[in-house]
Amino acid sequence: MLNLSLKEISQALEKKKFTSVELTQFFLNRVKKHNPSLNAFITVDEGKSLAMAEKSDQLIQSGKKSILTGIPIAQKDIFCADGWKTTCGSKMLENFISPYDSTVIHKFNNAGAVNLGKTNMDEFAMGSSNETSYFGPVKNPWNLNCVPGGSSGGSAVAVAARLAPAATGTDTGGSIRQPASLCGFTGLKPTYGLVSRYGMIAFASSLDQAGPMAISAEDCALMLDVMTGHDEKDSTSLNRKKENYSNSLNKKIDGLRIGIPKEFFEDGLDSDAQKLIEEALKQYEKFGAKIVDISLPNNHLAIPAYYVIAPAEASSNLSRYDGVRYGYRTKEYDDLMDMYFKTRQEGFGDEVKRRILIGTYVLSAGYFDAYYLKAQKIRRLISNDFKVAYEKCDVIMGPSAPSVAFKSGEKQEDPLAMYLQDIFTISTNLAGLPAMSIPAGFVNELPVGLQLIGNHFGESKILNAAHIFQKNTDWHLHTPKGID
Repeated sequence: MLNLSLKEISQALEKKKFTSVELTQFFLNRVKKHNPSLNAFITVDEGKSLAMAEKSDQLIQSGKKSILTGIPIAQKDIFCADGWKTTCGSKMLENFISPYDSTVIHKFNNAGAVNLGKTNMDEFAMGSSNETSYFGPVKNPWNLNCVPGGSSGGSAVAVAARLAPAATGTDTGGSIRQPASLCGFTGLKPTYGLVSRYGMIAFASSLDQAGPMAISAEDCALMLDVMTGHDEKDSTSLNRKKENYSNSLNKKIDGLRIGIPKEFFEDGLDSDAQKLIEEALKQYEKFGAKIVDISLPNNHLAIPAYYVIAPAEASSNLSRYDGVRYGYRTKEYDDLMDMYFKTRQEGFGDEVKRRILIGTYVLSAGYFDAYYLKAQKIRRLISNDFKVAYEKCDVIMGPSAPSVAFKSGEKQEDPLAMYLQDIFTISTNLAGLPAMSIPAGFVNELPVGLQLIGNHFGESKILNAAHIFQKNTDWHLHTPKGID
């Protein structure tokens, strides 16, 4: 069961080699065994998960199954799930039980998938190391002294350590792809608006996007088949014909033009990681792809623009946590205003407070034009850079992260150093493009990720390119030592 693909698990369930209950129990036992050291899950409810598995077995028995029916999926604790604690990694929501399902959860439920539990994450998805969670840091299974990346670190570790066959994540500035790179599996951020954000706790509404996290590109394609589709409950959800991504795999990539931005290979990229990325690109040339040099001249402005726009949106989104309607409320206060102040002071962690303050500042009178408006103009320039680049190429490739996983605590005291971990991923969020990370090798026994960036709605193209690579390599099948 441990290293089976989603398709193989589905076939095994259909052939009655094991039941969904047995499969779910198997992974629940793995979570029970390894979570104390990894801290990948915040909430596990064995009774709820097994009850869902029983229903799935009934569906399989009746012949009404879909490909994900009966398969346990770990859900990032940013997605509201009816009757489940949904914390977003924060003290502010420590005791919040969601009264409804997010659209992503609803779609997986309708497909007959089993909710294995809610995974740990950086508080309100603000972080690149999964060290800002109120429920403690998540550990990288390849080296417990290293970070797994963030903000979807719990989901990343669940997949990498085989605590779950697959997981969901969200990506605001690289929060699926960077952990995928640091933990050695496949993670995809879809085109903005392709997956509904309804019931997904907001960080930065113009940047947030949910996506799949799994062992392979094929597994991600199967999950994306379920996750996508127009949702009237989400005003940013795109109303377009639904694609079947799993049917788009195994196409030849002869003549595929791969754009290599020179900006991705300048200062900031670890030399050993660079060698592996270059070797992966040579593999693509062997498959018949053509390497094309391109430029993204405004890429260096992505981080400063992002760290104006994202905090600005966060400061607005997080104003709803006031201790009145739901979530944490301070125990002692003098009046209503005092209750607001103390609740937010006690309920939010340092990184969240930092971003709220930055966001409030850049939106304030006298600074809006100087910061927020300018950042939006830069965002347009970055988007235009990609448009120009795609006139010369079909797919863009490069590193997912500047280095392998760094030591826990190494960058906690230096926010700027932490923010620079997303230097290769943020620009795609600003432009709303699809992008994914796939394993490309190891440096000092730690994974390195190759990033594939597609044009708008180019998920099929990058998934196919990733799939071809994974059919000819086995980097994605490697598992951490000591996690048996």
